[in-house]
Amino acid sequence: MSGRVDAHVDVHVEEAGDHGPLLLCLHGIGSSSAAFAPQLAELSSYARVVAWDAPGYAKSPDPEVPLNLDDFADTAAGLIRERGGRGHVLGVSWGGVIALRLAARHPDLVASVIVADSSPGSGTDEGKAAGMRARATELAELGPRAFAEARGPRLVSPDAPDELVRRVVETMAGSVRLPGYAYAAESMASADLRAELPSVAAPSLVLCGDQDRVTGIDASQAIAGALRRTAFVIVKDAGHLANQEQPGRFNAWVLSHLRITARIPE
Repeated sequence: MSGRVDAHVDVHVEEAGDHGPLLLCLHGIGSSSAAFAPQLAELSSYARVVAWDAPGYAKSPDPEVPLNLDDFADTAAGLIRERGGRGHVLGVSWGGVIALRLAARHPDLVASVIVADSSPGSGTDEGKAAGMRARATELAELGPRAFAEARGPRLVSPDAPDELVRRVVETMAGSVRLPGYAYAAESMASADLRAELPSVAAPSLVLCGDQDRVTGIDASQAIAGALRRTAFVIVKDAGHLANQEQPGRFNAWVLSHLRITARIPE
């Protein structure tokens, strides 16, 4: 463990539900807990749903030191420990990379993993890693609003309703800032999980929107193919943010997974 981050570092969370298993939700690199509004609303009837604002995002305070992927994973582990027992971890995109590192690093805390529209990390390709590192400079030059307006629309399918596009852009504009975003981008640029994925013992569900133009189906298949105990699902009519664009379909698959792994009754 890095030892540089207190496992109880202060992060803002949104919580819903008072019974059932813990479901910890980790958002993508351009988002916040607001991305999980559909999961907080629906899945909280079956689970205690907790969605974080990652350190340095939205309502969470800025980190006092630079953070790496292990630090983000350890901070998430602290949230599970604070709530006792073990948790099911749902990660979208960058959040999926954190979730997988968390499962590999703290297997005693992770009951299962749900990874949506993610990848083994940008460190698998020099071009992708360079592009990820360049994002912090882009954010500094454009500012959060223009940055979100440039990037947000690509995160959903071309046929996504205008209201969803606006919500995605608003969430990003209100969530990203330096230095937290730069630490996140570097953690993603440095990540290559391919060697450790086979060591993840927790049962897993990997989902991907059929119109994901960001990480894409191939990257999700690479994750699913390397994990030992997994199911792979394509979410129809969804882009990179499948949990927001098709929440009914997405939540149904997550609930099915939880019924098996957490024995939630029918």
